[in-house]
Amino acid sequence: MERTNISSGTPWEPVAGYSRAVRIGPFVHVAGTTATDDGGDVVGEGDAYAQTAQALRNVATALERVGATMEDVVRTRIFVTDISRWQDVGRAHGERFGHVRPAATMVQVSALIDPRMLVEIEADAYVPEGRAG
Repeated sequence: MERTNISSGTPWEPVAGYSRAVRIGPFVHVAGTTATDDGGDVVGEGDAYAQTAQALRNVATALERVGATMEDVVRTRIFVTDISRWQDVGRAHGERFGHVRPAATMVQVSALIDPRMLVEIEADAYVPEGRAG
């Protein structure tokens, strides 16, 4: 099966040796994705809901680049720096995935790469046979 690696263009991807998303056959894996804009600036500082919504927009963009959609997502992993904000994070996740209902995990971590970041999301997707990447 052909492998497709997608970069978001950030300078740390080649340094750390990872891709924003990887597709092999029908399987797509999106790396931990945070609430940054096209310029790499953090969006929604201090707002867990806004950061979750932005991170999910970034996940959607990565998926689209390999021929997948948010409706193809089968699992998400959500890393938060303050689990007491789970309702804000969950609300944004639910607004996007309420009809898809992927398997999901939310865990608290001690910190993310930038102290302004509150949420990081990974996603795995399965693209039905017949849709090219």
